[in-house]
Amino acid sequence: STLNLKWINRETQYDHIDTLEEWILQRNGITKKQRTLLNLRRPFSNHNGVNTLNFSPESGKLILTTGDGGSGYDPFNLSQDDIEIAGKIIEIDVTMNKSINNPPVVTRFDELPIPIQEALTVIAKGVRNIPGISFHRYFNQYIKYVGNVGQDLVESIFSFVNYNTIQVDQIVQSYLTGSEIDQEGFINLGWRGWEGVFPTSIIRNCSANPTLDEKIIAYYDEVVKISVLRIRPLTCYFHEETRPDKFGATALTGVQPYMGNDFPDLFGSVVFTDLARDEGSQTPARGVLGYSREGAECKLYDYGVIETDYNFGTQSSYYVSLGANLDKTKLYLGVYGSMSVSDYNKGTIFEIIP
Repeated sequence: STLNLKWINRETQYDHIDTLEEWILQRNGITKKQRTLLNLRRPFSNHNGVNTLNFSPESGKLILTTGDGGSGYDPFNLSQDDIEIAGKIIEIDVTMNKSINNPPVVTRFDELPIPIQEALTVIAKGVRNIPGISFHRYFNQYIKYVGNVGQDLVESIFSFVNYNTIQVDQIVQSYLTGSEIDQEGFINLGWRGWEGVFPTSIIRNCSANPTLDEKIIAYYDEVVKISVLRIRPLTCYFHEETRPDKFGATALTGVQPYMGNDFPDLFGSVVFTDLARDEGSQTPARGVLGYSREGAECKLYDYGVIETDYNFGTQSSYYVSLGANLDKTKLYLGVYGSMSVSDYNKGTIFEIIP
């Protein structure tokens, strides 16, 4: 039923407006807003991602990651549509266009003023709900790591080194003229046709026997089209998991490479966090750390579980973020005692140590 939905009446049919703002810390210690870079209208309250801003050590530009905005299954198919701002990884040259202090509220690139279009480039599309982007310097290049939060089946982590960007003013020109954009070398994470290694599927439950649940391909034509355009995940982990020494996923919340010496067996690995182990009625809830190896392209790597030795007591411990220092030799874990951000003062930041 969502194959051909369109987002119409956008000026009134939306959930909220996201703003991207520049703030400074003045010499007197007081913060001050300098300007608003973007005002983005969002169709739904969820799927906007976390850890959405990061300066690239490679280009020096500000990286903005946007979720598909969407309620489940990307009903308006925004993430694969080049003209839509949703579902993209975007580079912003913040040195340009300082004269525009309050840009219009938009959903598509063509609605932006031309000076802002000229300051934006798109790195990737096919994003669903993304926990940011992390960079690992390897000799004279940077490996980029991104994760895609899954719909119902699989959480995915991707890596790439080389990529071709597309200038937003070029996207707009192609849109206005009806011409095709050359997307050779452009990063496509595959959503909504693909959910990690699987074609995006709708689950038909069998209440009498859950082992007979059916997974039905949701967007077959898109699966075929995107199959030759998408990059493959580095690793995936699954919501339904019966293998030993694994866990059932809830949602990917952080991805970082590890290059430290405190954990020799993890050196060169990609470490990730999931919000909570899905183990039925487990209470209190517990987040989970995992890792995978980096290796040859086009090969899917398995993952392992990192067991932590910390007593959270009877309090729930949701793993909501994963951070690192600049050289990726230290890892930091953000834990919260509730799924609700309105439950205040329940957060702790840990350094992960042997």
